[in-house]
Amino acid sequence: MQFRVPISLAAAALALGLTAATAHADTTRLLTVRAAGTLRVCTTGDYPPYTVREADGSYRGIDITLATELAATLGVSPQWVPVTWAALTEDFAARCDIAVGGISDTAARRQTVDFSVPLSTDGKTPVSRRADGDAYATVEQINRPGVRVIVNRGGTNEAFARANFPAADLTLWPDNLTIYDEIEQGRADVFVTDSAEGRYRQQTHPTLRVLHPDAPFDSFTKAYALPRGDAPFAAVVNTWLAVQSRTGHVERLTEDWIGAQ
Repeated sequence: MQFRVPISLAAAALALGLTAATAHADTTRLLTVRAAGTLRVCTTGDYPPYTVREADGSYRGIDITLATELAATLGVSPQWVPVTWAALTEDFAARCDIAVGGISDTAARRQTVDFSVPLSTDGKTPVSRRADGDAYATVEQINRPGVRVIVNRGGTNEAFARANFPAADLTLWPDNLTIYDEIEQGRADVFVTDSAEGRYRQQTHPTLRVLHPDAPFDSFTKAYALPRGDAPFAAVVNTWLAVQSRTGHVERLTEDWIGAQ
């Protein structure tokens, strides 16, 4: 049975957050967002199914849809701020109110940002050519001299590759958008990334295959980066996100992009 909300919990949380913010006007982001009329959203734009930047500068993806709806709940408009994985937390602290786009909640990132409630759980899994079968299915198979591992620079994918594949030939790639072409064209052998991205990319690159997406190498949660120590703002965002999860909205958006899990 679908979960039904008798009143708008998001609106209630917004009212409570604004009340709390009145007493903390110098420290909360909530009042400044409302005053500016915009929610500044940091996103890389290179990580489908969560965030994709189109040629015309527009954005789409699971988290882009959710951030747009969150902004509407706050009564403001989203303002997309392009960032890179390497400078994500630094740019967020300097330029944004929230950061979205398949961001993993890690201890390193928590040194400079807070995180929302989790939206999903994922893990690292290999993507390789279908013709190679299960040749790169395990860490041991990948971590060998001569295996050409490719990885996008600056995020958790690079950290995982450096920690687990020291014997392989590692190539750092500037973004996630063209990295799959390198594997497809035979210039790299394997890319280890989050299973959700792998599931999506094997639809757009049919000669590629994501290996054991239901049994990844590790496990972590995806969430939104929030300003540190801002309880009123976090209360609004977390309550709104919890409702989207409880009503199945996040799951439906995910299925639209990569199918049922």
